[in-house]
Amino acid sequence: MIGKLYVVATPIGNLKDISQRAISILEDVDIIAAEDTRTSGKLLKHYGIRTSVTSYHEHNESGKAEVLCRYLMDGKDIALISDAGTPCISDPGYSLINLARSNEIPIFTVPGPSSVMAALSVSGLPTEQFFYTGFLPRKKGRKTRLEFLSELPSSIVIFESPYRIIKTLEDVEKYMGNRVVSVCRELTKIFEEIRMGWISDVKAHFAKNKPKGEFVIVVAKKDYKI
Repeated sequence: MIGKLYVVATPIGNLKDISQRAISILEDVDIIAAEDTRTSGKLLKHYGIRTSVTSYHEHNESGKAEVLCRYLMDGKDIALISDAGTPCISDPGYSLINLARSNEIPIFTVPGPSSVMAALSVSGLPTEQFFYTGFLPRKKGRKTRLEFLSELPSSIVIFESPYRIIKTLEDVEKYMGNRVVSVCRELTKIFEEIRMGWISDVKAHFAKNKPKGEFVIVVAKKDYKI
């Protein structure tokens, strides 16, 4: 009998933000494929989950997908998790899911936390349409991507690290204009911070206060005003 693959969302910060179904699945599967076994180990230890864990990350994704697919074909159930949030959203998972689909392996989603949805929900910006672009290219293609984004008639979601947040805000202002943005830092964690306003003002705030943690930027569509 062929095994089942579960794509399981895990907390983006607060360990309480996990569903009962997710806990049950992680307890019952044969293997948990985790982006970082050390990071995921904290969550699993917190809930007393002792399921066998194997690493599945961007550097071994292609080859490891084949190994995991063989386990599934042999009847083992696998749960795929990322460091935080929902797998495949700027995290590994595509190769395994694509390979499982091609082998007609049953795949089930166990939905839950997503920093994209969390940031949009508290942004105060229109969300009837949005475009998720993930992390911007660091060099090649960065200007082209920003010019493309500037023409979209919707809110735009961008991921960024604390090391490049100021540079990214500067580039968004340069290529997209002084738009309204909502910048979310450390969502669901102790030092959660959400700054909403014109990008020039938000940029100045983070320039004065050394940025720490992970960021989600929601950029308003052109001509939106507050």
